[in-house]
Order: sequence, then C-alpha cells, then structure tokens
Amino acid sequence: MHGKLLLLAGLYLVQGLPYGLQSGLLPMLLRAGGLSLTRVGLAKVLYAPWLFKLVWAPLVDTRGSPRAWVVLSTAALGLLCGLLLLLNLGAAVQDVALDVLAVQLLEPAELGPGNTVQVVAYKLGSVLAGGGLLALVPTLSWPLLFLLLAATYWLAAALAWAAPALQQRPGPQASELPPHTLHLLRDLLAVSGTLWMAGFVLTYKLGEQGASSLFPLLLLDRGLSAPELGLWNAVGAVACSIAGSFLGGALLARHRQLLPLLRSVLRLRLGGLACQSALLFYLDTPGARLGPGTVLRGAALLSLCLQHFLGGLVTTATFTLMMRCSQLAPSALQGTHYSLLATLELLGKLLLGTLAGALADSLGLRFCFSLFLALSAMPILYLSLAPGTLA
Repeated sequence: MHGKLLLLAGLYLVQGLPYGLQSGLLPMLLRAGGLSLTRVGLAKVLYAPWLFKLVWAPLVDTRGSPRAWVVLSTAALGLLCGLLLLLNLGAAVQDVALDVLAVQLLEPAELGPGNTVQVVAYKLGSVLAGGGLLALVPTLSWPLLFLLLAATYWLAAALAWAAPALQQRPGPQASELPPHTLHLLRDLLAVSGTLWMAGFVLTYKLGEQGASSLFPLLLLDRGLSAPELGLWNAVGAVACSIAGSFLGGALLARHRQLLPLLRSVLRLRLGGLACQSALLFYLDTPGARLGPGTVLRGAALLSLCLQHFLGGLVTTATFTLMMRCSQLAPSALQGTHYSLLATLELLGKLLLGTLAGALADSLGLRFCFSLFLALSAMPILYLSLAPGTLA
C-alpha cells in the first residue's frame, strides 16, 4: 500500500502546483508588471478548464491507459508553463487521469489513507508553488523559476512512467466502453447513490466557504495587520487544514464508519462556525478592535485556524465518500463519474466564495453569517437520507 500512496502523493503534489502558481505567484507577477487590480482579478478566468473536466473525462476513461494519460499530461504541464490557460488545461486532464488511477488503484480499505494523500499533497503543492517559488524571486529570475517548475513536472512524468504500480494497470477492454455520448450522463446518474452524492458535494461547503471568505477581511478591518493576517490565514490555516486531513485519514484507517464519522465532524464544524459567528457579531459593533495581546485577538485567530482544521477533516471524509461512490460505477465510467462529482464539488465551493462579498455588502455581515450557519446545518440533516450502498 505504501508504494501506491507515495506514487499518488507525488502526482497530487505536482497537480497542486498550478493552483498555487495562480493564487500566489501569478498575481504578484502581473501586479509587478503594472497591471491594475481589476485586471489581476480577471486572471481568475484561467480556472475555467477545471469546470469542464467532464468534457474530456470520457476520453480519458475509455481510450488508452491511466498511466499514459498521467505521464503525457504531466509532461505537457512542463511544456506549457509559459501559457497559463493551457497549463490549466493540462492540469485538468491530469486531474481526470489521476482520479481514474486512484479509483482503480485503491482497495476499499485504502480509500481513507489514499484520499488523505490526495488532499494533503495537493495543498502542499499549492503552497510550494504559491509561497515557495515566490520566496525565490529575489534570487532567481522569472524565466528560471518557470524552468524549475517545468523540470519538476518532467521529473514527475518520468517517475510515473517508471512506476511499477502503473505498469500493471491495463486499459479498458472494448466490451467495457460506455455507450453513445448522449447516454453518458444518464449512465452516470444511474450509478447507485450518485444523485444523493451530487446534492451533498454541491452543498456541504457552502457555509464554510462563505465564512472563510469574509472572516479574515473583518479581522483586517478591525485592526489586524496585513502581514500578521497573511501569516495566520495562509501558513497557519494550511498547516491546520493539513493536520485535519491527516486526522481524518487516521480515523478512517482505524476502520471508523465513514458516514457516522462525517456526521460527527460536520457537527463539530457547525459548532466552530457558531463560535466564530458570535465573535463576528461582537466585532461588528462600533468601536470593536482587535488590540495587540488581547484575549479577543487570540480567540479570533484560534477560530480562524480551528475552522480550517475542521474543514480539512470534512474534506478528507467527503472525498473518500466520493471515491466510494465512483467505485460502484462500471470500470470504464469510474474516472468520468469521479470527475462529475469533483466538478460539482468545485462548483459548490466557488458559488459562495464568489458571492460572499456581494452578499455582505448588500445584506450585512450578521445576516450573512446567520445564513452560513443554516447552510452548514443542512449537510448534517441531508446525511440521514444517504443510501445504504454508501454506508
């Protein structure tokens, strides 16, 4: 099992590099080049390929082997580092191929550790690209940084090509190929538990994403310095999220029942958000400030880290449940099925994260956080409707 997990860790780590590159490194590069903040913000359109993975997922699922797709897409990432839209296209194809590989490679007992590796390695990759490469800017030129990134991709592609676990994976047989494309969505939705799972992944992060988008900005408005907030909201939050993911994997590896575990961590997340909302209601009063060394300042930062820790727990358990659902699909549809769930999961996270600021400006912070609490309670109730095939 360790060989599988190390291979997946390396591949998911390089998969996280484009996200970190665009969320941490690219804005600095564009701003240093004199672009306005509005134009820097428009770079978010580069994330578009991630929302269209389902377009090429059937091709990845049914033509060639996961090994070939992983190697080719990873090598292509190295060639496309200078063209970021194509970089995202390569990363999104690699994402589908890697998900196909993970669904087929992991046994049911390995889903917990496997999804822990997926979540943690992806986050580490984004941190290395967004923060690690940025730290090298004073030492290396931008072209050298992109060459370093390209070399990392080519090394990962070579390791994937040589990995024994991938050489043992056959491609789909002709008899396993799915029917006509027009029937693909019908066949995906016909897989046991898919409709319920789609509803869950669309909604389980709504409240959390809304709160995590707004709470740091309120701390900034109430006296926390930008460097201190950046340290806690970036390094501290990612560290806590990774710790939560590790704990989730450890609990699943000890054969904890997945749905009861998910229900418990969702309740803990709701409790943490309730405490954060209480802090926000107090800070939203006139004259409230986060003075240096105050208990209130410490409580606010602790709340910020706690929610990321609980978010990591919830994410690992949810991704494990998604993979369990996809393993119920025919082998030639498993990667496409997982891509469908992953796309819906991303869509749900982007929805409130994008709209949170506009909601706060129009409706006020107190109403927004009350809404986030209600949205965070919904998945707990929704779990009671989970089909027995996912238990």
